[in-house]
Amino acid sequence: MESIKLIHLITGLNTGGAEMMLYRLLSKTDRQKFSVSVISLTDVGPVGKKIEELGIPVMGLGMKRGIPNPFFLFKLAKILKREKPDIIQTWMYHADLIGLLAGRLAGVKNIVWGIHHSNLDPKIEKRQTILVAKLCSKLSNLTSKIVCCSQASLKCHKELGYNYENMVIIPNGFDLGLFQPSQHPKSLIRELALNKNCMLVGQAARWHGQKDHYNLIKAAKLVVKVYPNVHFVLCGEGINKENETLTALIEKNDIQKNVHLIGRRNDIHKLMPQFDLYVSSSKGEAFPIVLGEAMACEVPCVTTDVGDSAYIVGDTGFVVPPENSQALAEAIIRYLRLPEEERKRMGKKARQRVEDHFALDLVVENYESIYQSLL
Repeated sequence: MESIKLIHLITGLNTGGAEMMLYRLLSKTDRQKFSVSVISLTDVGPVGKKIEELGIPVMGLGMKRGIPNPFFLFKLAKILKREKPDIIQTWMYHADLIGLLAGRLAGVKNIVWGIHHSNLDPKIEKRQTILVAKLCSKLSNLTSKIVCCSQASLKCHKELGYNYENMVIIPNGFDLGLFQPSQHPKSLIRELALNKNCMLVGQAARWHGQKDHYNLIKAAKLVVKVYPNVHFVLCGEGINKENETLTALIEKNDIQKNVHLIGRRNDIHKLMPQFDLYVSSSKGEAFPIVLGEAMACEVPCVTTDVGDSAYIVGDTGFVVPPENSQALAEAIIRYLRLPEEERKRMGKKARQRVEDHFALDLVVENYESIYQSLL
């Protein structure tokens, strides 16, 4: 049986939730059934290099971020005409738009969109992003399918006017082999030269308004007053000492000794199980992958009630309103006050929830089932 030719088109391949989900999907895709390749509208980036290590071809078109450039639309159409894919799967708004237009120009019959937003707040998102999302809503009836990564994402885009009949939900999935409880001593404690009896609260999120680091730092100040031996370890793109806004915020709250900025890391699967608690302080999310990664490592979560965060965590952690640092701090303190055995029980329950609902193998099966149904 001839394999299905599938091209994934994504806006860019820097570290982010959608980018890492694409990598994980490709790592488990049945390569006998599917012949896969990846095109990035911008550059190959760090995630693109990881995809290449899987033996999958990756091409960067070199488009600048911002308003789509017609030159790259025709460049992409030329590539698609040459490659003749059976299906194009696009990831994120700019790729959705350009992929649809270039795909139609090239005569590709099956175009599947990927939606990874659940909030288009003009105070947070760029004006161009919102304009492209609205334009996509007008064209959404031309798609074969629209895959939303969360219930919140589907609801938001249905209200925006996207073709509801084409929409399906496939949640992000987690590699349970990669993200596991750690059997090793806390190397982070050594790396940061901390007391071995301290508690680590982690967050992995890039520097972006939706992640609301302001909320987290205010909450951290309240927690440290009660538990001076608690240390907050923050990682992600732009989360470093060169970030003057963030460092000034930490200094203003006088918690420099308890907050550690370690930047973008490629070893999240090693860091995550070392946290005693994971915290998401966002004011906007669709389906935050990091929550499931923490849970898979038996690390309970405190999260704001945005997107599908509450659904992911279920009854295995604590959920608080967004933009409420007092509530966030109280939930962290509530967890820290639990007996050690209760914290461990919550961690095991969290991993079980991921195994039951968000295992990567199940998610890959759902994607492959959609592709096969189109042909």
